[in-house]
Amino acid sequence: MDPYDLIHEFYDPASRLYSILVSHSEQVAEKALKIAGNVPWLNPDLDFIQQAAMLHDIAIFQTNVPKISCHGKHPYVIHGYLGRQLLESKGFPRHALVCERHVGVGISAEEIKNHGFPLPVQDMVPESIEEIIICFADKFFSKDPNYKKQEKSIAEVMESITRYGRKQEDRFMKWKTLLNYS
Repeated sequence: MDPYDLIHEFYDPASRLYSILVSHSEQVAEKALKIAGNVPWLNPDLDFIQQAAMLHDIAIFQTNVPKISCHGKHPYVIHGYLGRQLLESKGFPRHALVCERHVGVGISAEEIKNHGFPLPVQDMVPESIEEIIICFADKFFSKDPNYKKQEKSIAEVMESITRYGRKQEDRFMKWKTLLNYS
């Protein structure tokens, strides 16, 4: 499966949004593969990581974030859930779970309920090693073109995660240890 084929179904390669999505996804895929290389004893599926990292944000076009050229009707927080629906409809259920579970460091049913997110009240937290690796890698890169495509430091990632609560911070730090990341 070539993830670019799926991306081309929904994005005009000449558009600003395509450039933002593909650039971000390539950064995440590259970092995810490096992280996977640090934990061979966990047997991560490298081909799957490459594909799913490229597709994790496939549904951002359906959200309303003009800053990154998204002019859809949905709030950004549900782009993962929308991505799951999109990829399941295309016959990629495993990739679809990466979409749904990568937002933040995953969102629990309790967090969905407490924050009033417009999502089904269910756990949307990474479970497989591949889901964890992609979600972890994603936190180091912004889609904001003003961020100049720099990789965030651990301190910057932690700063952005901390505002969502202690459980999110603890989950990220647990993954940092699991993934042998320094």
